Amino acid sequence: MAKKDYYDILGVRRDADDKQLKKAYRKLARKYHPDLNPNNKEAEQRFKEINEAYEVLSDPTKKKQYDSYGHAAFEAGFQGAEGFRAGAGGPGGPGGFDFTVNRDKGFGSIFEDLFGDVFGARKGYQPAPEPGQDLYYNMELDLKDAYTGTATHINVQKEIPCGHCGGSGEEPGGKKAACPTCKGKGSVESGAAFMRYSSPCPQCRGRGSLSPPCRVCGGGGTAMKPERILVKIPPGVDNGTKVRVAGKGGAGIRGGSPGDLYIITAIRPHSFFERKGDDLYCEVPVTISEAALGAKIEVPTMDGIASMSIPQGTQGGQLFRLKGKGMPHLKGGGGGDQYVKIMVAIPKGISESDKELFRKLSLLYKENPRERLTGGR
Repeated sequence: MAKKDYYDILGVRRDADDKQLKKAYRKLARKYHPDLNPNNKEAEQRFKEINEAYEVLSDPTKKKQYDSYGHAAFEAGFQGAEGFRAGAGGPGGPGGFDFTVNRDKGFGSIFEDLFGDVFGARKGYQPAPEPGQDLYYNMELDLKDAYTGTATHINVQKEIPCGHCGGSGEEPGGKKAACPTCKGKGSVESGAAFMRYSSPCPQCRGRGSLSPPCRVCGGGGTAMKPERILVKIPPGVDNGTKVRVAGKGGAGIRGGSPGDLYIITAIRPHSFFERKGDDLYCEVPVTISEAALGAKIEVPTMDGIASMSIPQGTQGGQLFRLKGKGMPHLKGGGGGDQYVKIMVAIPKGISESDKELFRKLSLLYKENPRERLTGGR
């Protein structure tokens, strides 16, 4: 199988300078490093290709040979116009390629800088601050509170920095000892024989030393404490809305920023309104005469009573819209609508004289409302 072009492997143009080569190499080596891709053979192979490509292109002599002859310059027995010969004892080494790290030209230093950045395995490394965990609180609300917004206090159990150790997790004044795993270096080596790389020691987390854990928090750096928090719920929240209260989550470790508190809202069912998105639906009864003759009726809304006109001949089940009377949009800019479904109320227990009136009406209006029904025929 033909080998890939080194420039294509690094994703650079053939006229790329040292700075561009170095930038491309660092980005790709971070992405495909074996420690960041455990048990990923494809990433391991890409990592080898990236290092091989950079080892050649970052060396002026090898780059010149590669630009002139391509991969053939490093095949055993090759001899170019300048007398360069690859093979045993030559720059290509056994198998045609020398994959040793040339520390004199700075490749070793860039490799150390790269993985020092990725894993923090540098001399004198101190673990970085860790942000606190986010907390989640489920809150039930009435539809009215979801419509207007509300403010309420809640009680939560949350992590705070340990008062004894100040959040460090170490016993104040405790005597430090060299880490037995890394022998005080802060890093451990791994990898294949042709390429060794460092990562932070898992026991001391790269510090090189171990301190007695805090006797109060046991080394965690935090303690649990109840806190009463004022929460402001904006108008328009719905089921599953997340309301963020910044900085009211768990405490950070080693000076890290605290997490956030998220209120997850759930809206209780309403006895009159049904909510669909930001629209509200309701059913309003009218009399037969109001439906037949038309009328001005009063309709409950979230803001109070509103007047609405229904036209002559209004049918049962007909929907009318009250624009802007729905739920406010959570992000502002108006709101939904309210839809009113008309329900014609039929009187009960009518007298004989009332029945006679209805019989006369049925003789005057002989329209059959079911004549269009075919019953599937």
